[in-house]
Amino acid sequence: MPHTNAINDYIAGAVGGCAGVVVGHPLDTIKVQIQTQEFGGKYTNLMDCIRTVQRQTLSKGYFRGLSWPLFSYGYLNAVFFGCYGFLLKKFGCTEDLTHKKPTYWIIGVTGALATLPQVVFTCPVDVVKVSLQSQIPHYHDLPKVQVNKYFSGPLEAVTIIFRTSGFKGLYRGFLTHVVRDTPAAAMYMSSYSFFQYESSYRIPSVPSQIVNFLGGGVAGVLSWLIIMPFDVVKSKLQADACGKLYKGFWDCASQVYRADGIRAFFLGLVPMAVRAFPVNAVTLMVYSESLKYLNKIEHIDKN
Repeated sequence: MPHTNAINDYIAGAVGGCAGVVVGHPLDTIKVQIQTQEFGGKYTNLMDCIRTVQRQTLSKGYFRGLSWPLFSYGYLNAVFFGCYGFLLKKFGCTEDLTHKKPTYWIIGVTGALATLPQVVFTCPVDVVKVSLQSQIPHYHDLPKVQVNKYFSGPLEAVTIIFRTSGFKGLYRGFLTHVVRDTPAAAMYMSSYSFFQYESSYRIPSVPSQIVNFLGGGVAGVLSWLIIMPFDVVKSKLQADACGKLYKGFWDCASQVYRADGIRAFFLGLVPMAVRAFPVNAVTLMVYSESLKYLNKIEHIDKN
């Protein structure tokens, strides 16, 4: 389906983003819990972390902090995919990879550029989300937990972070966020485009929904694998939104390395991989199919 109206990218991106958030938030919570635990680890293994989160109610466990990204990630994905579609047109490319082999380096650069305006909005959303997700006490500590030690929800989190650290508190880890997201977006869109084109070229009988689902899943896992160390540092910085533990990126990274070695930069790898496939599979499938539908409706209306 040829690209027509740029507004369709924004709408399709919003729909795909919301779908992906709902699918992936429980595993994202597990990932954040593992990455932000104190040095030495409050969890003995992955199952210990899962048991701890499972003992909470859904709203205080797996889905803690969901409302914040649910209401914002639709918009954030709309920004990314809208900018992506706009820039592709400027570079003379098309989002329809069925008949024309794409120039992958252009798609990669376009993805990296499209994520820059998105990060401006993503960073404060992630600061609040990670702060909430990291505040799930280990089940052994439940009897002695102080209720006022934890944020009751996103509004209280924003209020306290802003009161303690000002506006910069909501942009804690911003540069780390940029360094993480630009190569990830480049890998994400170029690998997805490669999978999409090669599949439609070699096995054209496979329905587009399956191609987009599998391509999105593979692209998501690959994009996360290359940026895991930056994600660990970002999570720790943003969980420390008030700046009590780390002065910045290098201070955080050096403390992580001194405490647990190189393996610490890959904490949360398993839940990340398990989460990345379905989240990105759903996001890109819903985005691609929504875009196709919107463009089809627009084409019918014009005729």
